[in-house]
Amino acid sequence: MENQNNNSSLKTLIIVLSVLFALSLVYIYKLTTDVNTTEQKLTTTLSEKEQVMKDLNDLKTTYDAAIAENTSMSDELIAERDKVVALIEKLKYSNGDVAKFKKQFLALESKMKTLFAENETLKKDNTVLKVQRDSTIVVLDESKKTNKELTGQNEDLTKTVEKGSKLAIVNLKTAAYIVRSSGKEIPTDKASRADVLKVSFTIAENAIAKSGDRKYYVQVIDSKNNVMGERQTEKFADKTLTYSFIANVKFNNKTVDLVQNVPAEKLVKGTFYVNVFDNGQLVSTTTFTLK
Repeated sequence: MENQNNNSSLKTLIIVLSVLFALSLVYIYKLTTDVNTTEQKLTTTLSEKEQVMKDLNDLKTTYDAAIAENTSMSDELIAERDKVVALIEKLKYSNGDVAKFKKQFLALESKMKTLFAENETLKKDNTVLKVQRDSTIVVLDESKKTNKELTGQNEDLTKTVEKGSKLAIVNLKTAAYIVRSSGKEIPTDKASRADVLKVSFTIAENAIAKSGDRKYYVQVIDSKNNVMGERQTEKFADKTLTYSFIANVKFNNKTVDLVQNVPAEKLVKGTFYVNVFDNGQLVSTTTFTLK
């Protein structure tokens, strides 16, 4: 009887130990699986972190190159570059969600594309302004130098006039005439015989420009660098323009032709300059020569 009890106890002990062993195997398997999963997640996170870090460093390099060009947008580019540098530092010491950093990187990259597009536009605009800058408003000597450059450009510009909000001045011409007592005008190329200079130009048709009264300041400079005609002055901001006459125009979106005479007194042979200004800005220029 006692042997039976011992056997029963032994069996029970064996069963309990078997169950515990089975449970330990399950626990060990689950623990191993969890470790492998955690390692895999850490490896994936590390790989994503390295990629975001690389993208951020590439972005910083791109900003450094743009800043080195020293454009008018350098301050804005530096501010955005500093944001990238700050994010790189945060990412270095972060063990958190890389997706958050990737989202911030994408936002910084989008901002960079916008700034670069604006920067390119400004560089193009600055190039155009440098070519078309008008120094004639400051002094007449600078005016003659600028006119020589703009004369050649004007021939091309008049051929490529496009519709826009700004009116285009084309076909700017000047000719000398002898005026008979009868009032008849006879063309001449002799400075000493000229009684008047006839200045003419056309305001091109523009369907989308604002209609209404327009005022153009016309400047005629003789071969001795003197302004002819009325010799009145007009101030535009901190600059002063001396003009020969004002052409008042009523613009109704259609082509307008203007002609006006400038009295000629004791002209000397040489090169003459004619400039047309719209509110202080040079919009057309030409030259002609009298013998």
